[in-house]
Amino acid sequence: MKRGLALVATTLALATGAVAQEDEQQELTEIKVTAARVANTRPAGTFAAVATALRFDPITELQSRGLPEGQADVTVRGGLFENTGFRAGAVTVMDPQTGHYAAELPIDPDLLDAPALLIGVDNAVAGFNSNIATVDYSFRTIEDGGSVLLGAGSDNLRFGSVQLANSAQTSTGREIGYAMTFARSSGDGTVPDGDHDFSRYNVHLQTGDAAQQTDVLLSYQDKFYGWPGAYTGFATLPETDHTKTTLVLGNHTVEQAAGFIEFGAFYRRLEDDYDFDRRTTESGGPGSFDHETRVYGIGVEGLRQGARLEWRYAGQLTSDELEFSTDLTEGNFTSRDYVTASVVPTLRLAGDSGRELALQFGGTVDWSSRDGSEFSPVLGATARADSPAGSRFVSLEYAATSQLPGYTVLNSRPAGLFGGNADLGREKARQLSLSAGLDSGTWNGKLTVFYREDDDLVDWTFASGAPFARQANAVDIDVTGVELFGRARWSGLDLIASYTYLDKDADYGSATVDASFYALNFATHRATVAVLYRFGRDFEVRFDSEYRRQRDNPLRAGSDEAFLSSLALAWEPPGGIGLALTADNLTDDDYQQFPGTPAVGRQVSLSARYQW
Repeated sequence: MKRGLALVATTLALATGAVAQEDEQQELTEIKVTAARVANTRPAGTFAAVATALRFDPITELQSRGLPEGQADVTVRGGLFENTGFRAGAVTVMDPQTGHYAAELPIDPDLLDAPALLIGVDNAVAGFNSNIATVDYSFRTIEDGGSVLLGAGSDNLRFGSVQLANSAQTSTGREIGYAMTFARSSGDGTVPDGDHDFSRYNVHLQTGDAAQQTDVLLSYQDKFYGWPGAYTGFATLPETDHTKTTLVLGNHTVEQAAGFIEFGAFYRRLEDDYDFDRRTTESGGPGSFDHETRVYGIGVEGLRQGARLEWRYAGQLTSDELEFSTDLTEGNFTSRDYVTASVVPTLRLAGDSGRELALQFGGTVDWSSRDGSEFSPVLGATARADSPAGSRFVSLEYAATSQLPGYTVLNSRPAGLFGGNADLGREKARQLSLSAGLDSGTWNGKLTVFYREDDDLVDWTFASGAPFARQANAVDIDVTGVELFGRARWSGLDLIASYTYLDKDADYGSATVDASFYALNFATHRATVAVLYRFGRDFEVRFDSEYRRQRDNPLRAGSDEAFLSSLALAWEPPGGIGLALTADNLTDDDYQQFPGTPAVGRQVSLSARYQW
C-alpha cells in the first residue's frame, strides 16, 4: 500500500529483479532495493536497531564501533558515512553535527517495513543532503497482538523488549491502531571498556482506510557505549559516547487514481556526550565533548501518471541548529536552512510482446541559507521485456547530487583532537551506471557497472607530526565499481550471493596525508553469502557471511583480509513461545573495521520470545 504500490507502476531507471522475503514484500519494485537480502536481521549482542538489518547486505556496507546498535556508519558504493541518508515516510531525518549519527533513528524496527535503498536517480529525486544513497523506511500496518522477549549472552549480556499493539475498525471502515514498544540492553562487551547500556521507547499511532493513511511516531532513546579508540583510532584510549535522541514524526499518504502524494514532518533533538578518555573525565578532568542539536523538517513526495508521461516529484525543507557545544565553536555559523526540490518526468514507449522503453529526464535544485543553490541534472533510460518465463532489463542512468558538510567538520578547532576546516563547502557527486538483470521467478540476478566523480568530498585524514589526531580535508575521488547480485529460491531454502569490486583514485591537493580514516578505508573485493533454510514446523537456520579484501591502510593493525559471519538457529511459531540461539563473528576474526579501532569479538546469545 502507500508509496510502494504506486512506485511499482513507474518502472524507472533502477531495477533490481530481486525478491524479498514472503512475509515482508512479495516483489521488489524497480525503484527500491530492499535490505531483506540478509538472513539475520537480529543481532546476538543487543536488541535490534534500524541499522541491524544492513549487516551483511550486498549493497550497503555497515561499519561499527563496537556493537552496530551502538554506533553504525553506513556506506554505499564507496561513499562515506556522511553520504548516506535515513528516511522515514516522506522525510529524511538528518543529523547536522555528524553523519556518524545519521543512523540514530530511535525506532523499533518491528514498527517499520523492511528497509529499502534509494540509489542513483532515485536518491537524487527523493534523498535529502545525501550524495550517494538513502535508506528508506515505510510504516508497518499495526495489527493486534504483542510480545515479550528476554535474552542473555556472553560478556554479561542482558537484553529484552516488550511490544503491545491494538487495532480496531470504525463503523465507517476506518482502521485506528496504536503500538507501544520498550527495549533495553546492557553488557560488558568483548573487549575491556567495551560496555554498553541502551534503552528505547516508542509510541506509534496509526489511522487510515483504503485511500489514505496517517502515522504519528513518538520516540526516545538513551544509549551509552564504550569502545577503545572508537573515533581517535588510538586503542589505548578508553573512549565513551552517550547519546539521547528524541524524535517526533508525522506522515500522511493519499492514494490517488493516477498516483499518490505523501507528506511528512519531524522534530529531532540529540544530546551527545563524547569522552575520549573515560579515566580522566570520570575523575573530573578535561576531555569531555558535549553537544546538542535540533532539527525540524517537512517533506513531500508524489507521483502523477498519465497515458505515456508521468511526473515524479519530491521536496524537503529543513532547519537545524547546533544549540550547545563545548568544542564546535570555531566555525562561521551554528544554524542553517536547507531546501531541496526535484521533478523527474518519465516518458513511456510501449512495444510488442511486453517490451517497454522508459526515458527519464529532470533534476534537483538544492538551496541553503549558508551556501546558495545548486542544480543537479538526472537522466535515465530503461529497456524492459516481460514474458511468462520471466523478465529482463537494461538500464543506463546519470545522476548528479550535492550536499553540505556537518558542524563537526566545519566548527572543530583547527588543532587538537579533531582538526576542523571552516572553509569546506558543498560536496558534489556525478555518477554514471549501467545495469542489466534477469528474473525467472525462482532465481534472479543483476549486474551493475558504475563510475562516479566525487568533488570536494570531506575526509578525515592523518598526517605524521600534525598538531591533531585527524584533520578534515577536501578530496576529489574517482570511483569505479562492479556489483554482481544473485538469488535463488527453492522450497524452504533461500540462497543469496553477491560480489563487489571497487577502485578509487584520490587527489587531496596540497594537503599532507599519510592515511585516510574513511574515504580510502574500503574493500577492493567484497563477497557475501546468505542462507535461509526453513524445515520442520517453524524451524529456521540463518547464516550470513562476508569476505573482504581491504585496501592497505598504515593505521590498521592486523590483516587487511577478513571473514565475518553470523549464525542463528531459531524456532519461531506464530504464537506462543519461540527460541533463538545466535552467534555473531563466529570465527572470532580480529579485523579492524576502522583503522586502529579494535574489532568486536565473538558474541553468543540465547533469547526467548512469547507472542500473542
